[in-house]
Amino acid sequence: VIGGSGLYQMEELQDVEERRVSTPFGDPSDATILGTLSGERVAFLPRHGRGHRLLPSEVPYRANIYALKSLGVERIISVSACGSLQEEIEPLHMVIPDQLFDRTQGRPSTFFGEGIVAHVSFDTPFCPDLSQWLYDSARSSGVKVHRGGTFVVMEGPQFSTKAESHFYRSLGGAIIGMTALPEAKLAREAEICYATLACVTDYDVWQEAEEPVTQEIVVRNLKQNVERAKVILQAIIPTIKRERPCICVQALAGAIATQKDLIPTETREKLRLLLGKFLE
Repeated sequence: VIGGSGLYQMEELQDVEERRVSTPFGDPSDATILGTLSGERVAFLPRHGRGHRLLPSEVPYRANIYALKSLGVERIISVSACGSLQEEIEPLHMVIPDQLFDRTQGRPSTFFGEGIVAHVSFDTPFCPDLSQWLYDSARSSGVKVHRGGTFVVMEGPQFSTKAESHFYRSLGGAIIGMTALPEAKLAREAEICYATLACVTDYDVWQEAEEPVTQEIVVRNLKQNVERAKVILQAIIPTIKRERPCICVQALAGAIATQKDLIPTETREKLRLLLGKFLE
């Protein structure tokens, strides 16, 4: 579980231990907390660090995904605060999006480079199986939840202008936030299933009948969303199957374009966690 704004710890975890993981891409946002939730071992990482110390642009996304991969994580549920771009998606609703639209700027969005090229498929950015289980668990928890929709990811940290908000609406965007990318791209490169539980806090700034979005409004609604998200996370754990027949498992198969014997030794070692089975 990667916890977004407001979700910095999970009191429901039992048999807890804290792991600080070093990666070739620097230190993660914080220590990873390992514990038992609904009978299964779960890793929890606060995206912005405990105490919310990192801007969306400062989150070490590569280090976070690499650290979780090194701990044996195969599936990631991302909990993210977001604004709504559609009337029917009201504050305090939740959304399980199925598409992404990237409006970030300058964030490292791949593990590759430095002598190795890989192009993974990303037409379906969220794991269909994990997203369905997440939707079913949200419904069973009594939460008003929407299945599908495009998640627009902006740079931030400022909220949208009215012009931007109306533009994203005109494109058919459902919700808008600041952190789902490059997180989802990196999870796909790491062959980790990834799904987002998007917690709606506001109507962004397009809705003239509502007061403009402020941090105060976001925090007020965030507290309610976080408690609901924790219930959903407890509900989904027992429903997740061990097998992974989804597209995520073999994301790198056929994606590596570089001739193996031309990959620099240093890069090979740096990415062995991700590429070991392809390079041996």
